[in-house]
Amino acid sequence: MDTSSVIGHPKLPRGGGGSLSCRDDSRQTARMSDLCPPELVALATDLADAASVVVRQYYRQPVPIDDKADDSPVTIADREAEQAVRALLAQRRPADGILGEEFESERLDAEFVWIIDPIDGTKSFIVGRPIFGTLIALTRGGEPILGIIDQPVTADRWIGVAGRNTTLNGMPVRTRACPRMADAILATTAPDLFSGDRLSGYRSVEVAAKYVVYGGDCFNYGMLAAGRLDVVVEDGLKPFDFCALVPIIEGAGGVVSDWAGARMNIASDGCILAAGDPALHTEALALLGG
Repeated sequence: MDTSSVIGHPKLPRGGGGSLSCRDDSRQTARMSDLCPPELVALATDLADAASVVVRQYYRQPVPIDDKADDSPVTIADREAEQAVRALLAQRRPADGILGEEFESERLDAEFVWIIDPIDGTKSFIVGRPIFGTLIALTRGGEPILGIIDQPVTADRWIGVAGRNTTLNGMPVRTRACPRMADAILATTAPDLFSGDRLSGYRSVEVAAKYVVYGGDCFNYGMLAAGRLDVVVEDGLKPFDFCALVPIIEGAGGVVSDWAGARMNIASDGCILAAGDPALHTEALALLGG
């Protein structure tokens, strides 16, 4: 997927790095909040609602399964859910960009770009396991400023917005304190998605963790934001897999980066490390070789 057209956007303000007074910190939070106007948050929830109607219609129903060029599965639910989101964006934000998993990108040089994964975890959807989700993200200047993880079957919805607290079903959530890998619960979709040096890096984290759980896709990041998991490590993701996760993890007090320690943006390479505790992120990053 070509995201080179957005790489040149100016960077947006971000937290961390250096000492800030309480007054400076308040100003920074206000600036971050201003990045995503309330009407865009409202639109994002409408987009998630539109996708949810489609996904629930096909859940645990016999649907044909097609294989894409990368051998990953896709169903009519994936396609129709993304079409529903795109139709609503065409009505209400026709000048914005769109980057979706199932259809061609549009206007990636726009200031605001909506990023859609209609079903993150299609394999779980196909077999009827409710650990998939719809991902809706909004980037501004290439930086994620809004993210939604929506599980349409369980009706769980995480909303993260730059400069604000992450919510789960309307209630604020926080990651939990866990500064050591030896006490941490690690999650990843599947170890066989890593290869070469990245497999070695992942294995270093896996060996150091207290427990490991597999599967879950975007649902793992929601559980991390809610304080149920401590660290998630993955590789080979695309912008529609990870952009929504960034505001959600950060707004819950966690840290999310690539394996070099840089904040994720629309042009990131798809290797991701998310941790609920900043100290845990530092330890895991060292184990990965970052």
